[in-house]
Formats: sequence, C-alpha cells, structure tokens
Amino acid sequence: MKSRIKLASLLAAMVTTCQVYALDRLPVELPTQQDSRLQQAETSPRVWNGVTVSPEGRIFASLTQSEGEGPQLVEVKNGQIESWPDEAWNRWESLDPAHHFLHVNALRFGPDGDLWVMDAGNKGIGTGDKAVEKGAKLVRINIQQRKVVASYLFSAPTLKPESYLDDVRFNGDFAYITDPGAVGLVVLNLKTGQSWRVLDNHPLSIDHQPIYADGKKLFLRDGREKRVGLDQLEVSPDGKWLYYQAIPGPMARIETRYLNDASLSEQEVARHTQKFVETWSTGGTAIDAEGNIYASDINTRSVKRITPQGDISTVVQDPRLVWIDAMWISQGQLWMPSAQINRTPATTAGKPSTVAYPVKLYRLNLPIQPSPRDHQ
Repeated sequence: MKSRIKLASLLAAMVTTCQVYALDRLPVELPTQQDSRLQQAETSPRVWNGVTVSPEGRIFASLTQSEGEGPQLVEVKNGQIESWPDEAWNRWESLDPAHHFLHVNALRFGPDGDLWVMDAGNKGIGTGDKAVEKGAKLVRINIQQRKVVASYLFSAPTLKPESYLDDVRFNGDFAYITDPGAVGLVVLNLKTGQSWRVLDNHPLSIDHQPIYADGKKLFLRDGREKRVGLDQLEVSPDGKWLYYQAIPGPMARIETRYLNDASLSEQEVARHTQKFVETWSTGGTAIDAEGNIYASDINTRSVKRITPQGDISTVVQDPRLVWIDAMWISQGQLWMPSAQINRTPATTAGKPSTVAYPVKLYRLNLPIQPSPRDHQ
C-alpha cells in the first residue's frame, strides 16, 4: 500500500511539473524560410522599440534602456545613431525633469509633420519604480529647426504613482495615450492642455493572460510573470474609432466621441467599449489609410493584418522578425523594427542578454498608404 501511495505521489508530481512546463512554454513552430520580399533598411548598435520615418525618408528611433544608460531618442543613418534633438535632452536631470528624457518609449510623426516623442515618466512597468511628475511628457520637435517647440507635462490626477505613459495616437485636437503601468487610457486636449483618464482597469484594458514570444512566457528580472495591460492603440482613418489592446489581446474599440467629451463620467465612457477581435501577444501595431491594422505576432515571428470587418490574414512571416515592435507605414511600405525584447534580461528573469547585434529594421513593399491621422 505504501509503495502505491509513493507511486501515486510521484505521478502527481510529474503531472504538476508537466503542467508548469506547459504554462511556461507553448508549442510553436517558428519559421525557417526567409521571405525574399523583406528588405533590411537599417541597423542599430542598441535595442530599439519603435521607429518612425519622415516623408523625406529620415529614420528616427526610440531606444530602450535594457542595456544601461545611453541615448533614448536618435536619428539612424547607415547603422550609426545620433542623439536628438541634442545630447542634453538625452541626459536625465532629476532637478529639471521637464527638459530631459527619463524613459522614451514611443515616437511618431504627427499630421503636422513634427516629431512627437512620448516620455513614459517611469523606468518600467511593474518594476516598483514610481512615475515622475514633469518626467512624464509628450514632446513635439520640429526636425527642420531641430528644436523642441511644445511639451505637454503630466501630473496627478492624470498621472498615477504607477503610471507608465506608453504610446500615443492623434485625432484632430486630441491625443490618446496608453498607460499600462496604471492600466488605463489618458486623453489629452492638445489645444487646452487639459488631460483626463478613462478605461482604468476596465475588463478590456487589463491583461487576461501571459505574454509569450517564440513560444516562451516572459518574466521580469525578479522572476515574476511579466504582465502588460492596455498598450497598443490605433485611430481609424476617419477618426471615428479608437482600437486598443493589452499586449496579449483581445483587441477592443470605442467611438472617439466618448473619449473626447471630458464631461462624461468614466462609467459612461466604459459603457461604450466593445470587444473587436481576438488577438495574440503583440509587440506593435500600425494602421493604413483603408483602416487595416497591422499587428505583429511575437510568438510566431509574423505580422498579421486585421481588416475593419475583423478578418485576419498573415502579411509576412520570417525568422528574422524577432519581436517586431512599433511599426510605421509610409507610402507603399511597412517598416518593422526587430526589437528582440524577448532576448533581454528584462523579460527573461534577469538572464544574460542573447540579443543579436546590430538590431535590424526591415521594410516590406505593399500597396498601402499611411493613415491621415498619422502624417500627411
């Protein structure tokens, strides 16, 4: 009888082990065949998490701080990086947070042709760091003058202690900013400077499942499971809809008229959200002039297209597309930065980096045009 009990205990332990393993890994077949349509456009000696391209073809990138301190906003030329708008902005100064970058997390050209930069105001999500008032800011740079021409600073109650202002999209006089740190959405009136929060900890804002990349679950440096709520967002070309999702999905949407009305209660705004489509662990998105959303699948090294009707198809899959982060669409081209975030200590429980340098920026020729909500 004792031997049977021991055997049963051993089998139970084996089953438990298998279950844990299955949760930490998913059965994924990674691509092995390179797609000949994919072109390497640029390289960087540091990890990036987003790129944007001017109508003239100038490439700007936001660099993560996973490798330690260094420039955060750069122009990329022939594999070399140059701090923008200058070295001073890229050196953090706690005594003057409004004029120095703390943690640049996103950038894009706006409809006005200026370069807009999102400083998260916090060093990480779920790391225990606190948001810094005046460190959290949306900065507008005229690239011809190489000069900051406007800056929107965020403070309480819009900025919460755990806030991490992540990414931004524009819609006329309004900007929408995701906050996966405090899990919500920030709405900014660009004319008045007024900002407010909506969708805080809403069921369609929070993360419901783990993040997987290349079949492996991601973990913070301290060993905790990495979870990221409301992160990606896109505005439809006509400005009617805001699409958004936590990194692991699903994708939701809401009519922007409910976001733009500061007089509405958060409960009233939340009432108008709707689930749009089931998605996947996504590194970054982009939207074209027809309203098609391009969303990377960091688990299968691919980029998928989601039509306005919710139909899904694969645009490209290639072994080189390791964690495609924030993408960009220019005339006839989809730009895809391979960020390799899943190879950094920040997502592998502190294990040594396995990033393959230099990191790459790819582009794919497609019959697409940029959304007018992005740039002209």
